[in-house]
Amino acid sequence: MKILTFFTLILITFSITAQTPVDNFRRNTLLQNANISLIVKDLKSGRIIAEQNAHQSVVPASTMKVVTTASALELLGADFRFKTTIEVDGEITKDSTLNGNIYIKGGGDPTLGSYKIGETVFLQKWVEAVKLAGIKKINGSLVACESMLEKQVINPRWTWEDMGNYYASGIHSISYLDNTLQVYFKSGKIGTVPEILRTIPYIDELKFSNYVKSTDTKSDNAYFYGAPYSKERSIFGEIPANRTEFVVKSDLPHPALILLADFRKALENAAIIVTGTMRVDDNDICNKHIIYSHLSPTLSEIIKDVNENSNNHFAEYVFKQLSVSDTQQGTNDGSKAKIENLWRVNNLSVSELFQYDGSGLSPTNGVSANFFVGILEFMKMKSKNSEAFYNSLPISGTNGTLKNFLDNTALQGKVHAKSGTISRVKSYTGYIELTNRTLAFAILVNNANGSSKEVTAKIEQFLLEVSQFKTTTPNP
Repeated sequence: MKILTFFTLILITFSITAQTPVDNFRRNTLLQNANISLIVKDLKSGRIIAEQNAHQSVVPASTMKVVTTASALELLGADFRFKTTIEVDGEITKDSTLNGNIYIKGGGDPTLGSYKIGETVFLQKWVEAVKLAGIKKINGSLVACESMLEKQVINPRWTWEDMGNYYASGIHSISYLDNTLQVYFKSGKIGTVPEILRTIPYIDELKFSNYVKSTDTKSDNAYFYGAPYSKERSIFGEIPANRTEFVVKSDLPHPALILLADFRKALENAAIIVTGTMRVDDNDICNKHIIYSHLSPTLSEIIKDVNENSNNHFAEYVFKQLSVSDTQQGTNDGSKAKIENLWRVNNLSVSELFQYDGSGLSPTNGVSANFFVGILEFMKMKSKNSEAFYNSLPISGTNGTLKNFLDNTALQGKVHAKSGTISRVKSYTGYIELTNRTLAFAILVNNANGSSKEVTAKIEQFLLEVSQFKTTTPNP
């Protein structure tokens, strides 16, 4: 009997110690009913370290930006720059009067006037270009040409609760100020409706239906609702009570109109008179006489902000640019097809990719962990843009969206990855740098029975365990 008990204890001990990181990850009430797709691959040996439903497509949230940015680097190149041109038509008389119009030809540059990256004084350069063209008076209009991208500026796969907010702003051919409107509130005691003080930029005739409440919240929990181009917005939710100023960000209804107004003001401040009106044309492709070409920062700089800070705005412009050509507008469907074709010819399982936007905001997106690791392996081992892609990813415990991820652990500074979070979704994909080997991983969790913070803690525990785990399972 004692011998039987001894061997029973050995078997129990072995069954406990033989658990894999995946077993440990799944064995809890938080994740027992969740949809999970995960895989970890040693890129040096080509062996799979861990996997669970690796070919199952689930909602990726912002990890979709990995697909967008890797694809953009391959299709456009790390040195690609968006171009906006200033053009004129008509004739310039001897007294320096332009009898014609000045055009801003939109090139889908998401960095014009951006608070993130790019030139902050670019309008002065545009004015100098007008002066150098010999123009002191414009006997005509200022026209914004918005024909490069499709007219459907809001992705139809996005949810109603996102539309109208800065993180889901419209994707117009001309972007300005990150397509973001800053709304300043003054809040009173708990339960009262805060007063709207002003907006930056100012928009004439903009109307708000204000249903916001002042509460004991410590953060911004207010949301805007409204259609693109419309000058009416409804605001719901709550902001902290008793604040003399509190900023909440909305989308800009029509960025090109604000840019035209600021350009006109800059011209008039330089004593260049504009006699005509300001208007937007989404049919005319312009192609007038170019007097200035404005270039954005490089794609490698832009995608660094996309991945490091999870910039939805930049991601969507990069996504739509993929289908722009001399004969075609940038469209969601066109870019989707470009991306699928790129990875199909590189032998990735595109049947596991369901991409409907560039940022991952749509809950209808679907990607498998296997597909993510396929991209990661390609970008690390085969791509000439490997360095630009790798450097765009935030680092655990160090910067961007991973600043607090795995901090004060053995993996601090060793994980270069993209995170993703929307309602009921938490995901991570990237690289783990270990001594003499690099692991590529993707772990996507949908519908866990707990908070995003709790799921993150389980993912951190899994990555710590799997980084120490070895297997002899060959790459299938």
